Amino acid sequence: MASEDATSDGNGHRRRVILLTGPSGAGKSRLSARLSAAHGWPVVRLDDFYREAHDPRLPRSPLGIPDWDHVDSWDAESAVDALRRLVDGGQVEVPIYDIGASAVTGRHRLEAQPSDYILAEGLFAGRLIEPLAQEGLLADALCVRQNRSLTAARRFVRDLSERRKAPHILLRRGLALWRDEPRVVAEAQAHGARCIHPREAEAELGALLRTGVTS
Repeated sequence: MASEDATSDGNGHRRRVILLTGPSGAGKSRLSARLSAAHGWPVVRLDDFYREAHDPRLPRSPLGIPDWDHVDSWDAESAVDALRRLVDGGQVEVPIYDIGASAVTGRHRLEAQPSDYILAEGLFAGRLIEPLAQEGLLADALCVRQNRSLTAARRFVRDLSERRKAPHILLRRGLALWRDEPRVVAEAQAHGARCIHPREAEAELGALLRTGVTS
């Protein structure tokens, strides 16, 4: 177990993780970026823990591409280990994943100050609620959501601009995700995440600097 000096600011505040889950395109990454810019909190992109194309454990979708919406496409154990290291030691090296190439293309180092909250965002973040809570690493878990048609439109524009896959594949995948969104939200709630609009989440989490506690 890490000492208090390694994880706290001397006033009883211990580094802990805020999980941001929700449908693809709902605004998790934008929210994380805004909170990081405003408060200096480090962001762990859980999508960077997707399995690579050569990994036989990576599921394939009927579209003939990696099924990023299947839980087995993601290495939860490595994600939890990275978050644990960042909480306990204040730094960690994480992968950089290129969805278009379905491969890790590099690595980068994250650092956290003793008073920081650590933001961890991704589609499968809700599945980390139980293991992080059991280790005392969890501060809060939110399911970011808004109008699902707006989410679908933003997701398509994002994926197209990043050239994640061919446009016709993105359209087919987008329609499937639009239909599946209620299940994704319900599953996040079942794991213990609170549903919230991105603007409300930004205001609520920003207030942590003033209160020092989560709601």
